Amino acid sequence: MPREWDAKTYDSLPLPHLGWGRRTLGRLELRGDERVLDAGCGTGRDTAGLLDRLPQGQVVAVDGSVRMLDQLRERLDGRLDRVEVVHADLTKPLPFDGEVDAVFSVAAFHWIEDHAALFASLAGRMRPGARLVTECGGRGNIAAVNAAVADVNGEARDAWEFAGVEDTRQRLAAAGFTGIEVQLRPDPARFEPGEQLEAFLATVVLGAYLDAMAEDDREPFVAAVAARLAEPVVDYVRLEIAATRG
Repeated sequence: MPREWDAKTYDSLPLPHLGWGRRTLGRLELRGDERVLDAGCGTGRDTAGLLDRLPQGQVVAVDGSVRMLDQLRERLDGRLDRVEVVHADLTKPLPFDGEVDAVFSVAAFHWIEDHAALFASLAGRMRPGARLVTECGGRGNIAAVNAAVADVNGEARDAWEFAGVEDTRQRLAAAGFTGIEVQLRPDPARFEPGEQLEAFLATVVLGAYLDAMAEDDREPFVAAVAARLAEPVVDYVRLEIAATRG
């Protein structure tokens, strides 16, 4: 299962994810009565936008973090009659009944190492003709941050799957998808230097490192990584996907 998150701090940050969610939702054509899987739904920020687009529809909200799902329930209180909340590993057979008309995902898939298993799992719950519209970190994502980590630590851990265009096309085709569209979009995010940047790095980017550290070592590590960045920027590169279940 994926790592647990500090969901409340995550929700309090000035996240570039807001723009990614709006952009990705804008690429998903909906009538308004579909059943849509929000894959890696997190705290439900994008799930709320998805519900707005589905006045007669339903959302299956899946995530591997219990804390994220707890925050989602709090955020969507009063709207949960149209949301099925599922705690699950997206690379395994998904534990809900029936098929979905579309899959939507923002900033989640790069946390999953096995994209072949991920796409096969999603395809297994999509009706023929269902659309997959997603975005996540792609090839070259946070390269400068990883270089700063390596400068502090001596090496950077390979904690993500930042896939490229061709390997993603091949994995989608192998899982039975057609009409495949994949692109990389550079999308750097700028923060206020100091506290804002360090809070973002600690909560969103460096968690896999911090989990393995003694508590007293965490704040100095984050500060050291931030200090080695040439500017208060997280150098995001987004992998945008659209495909149809064959």
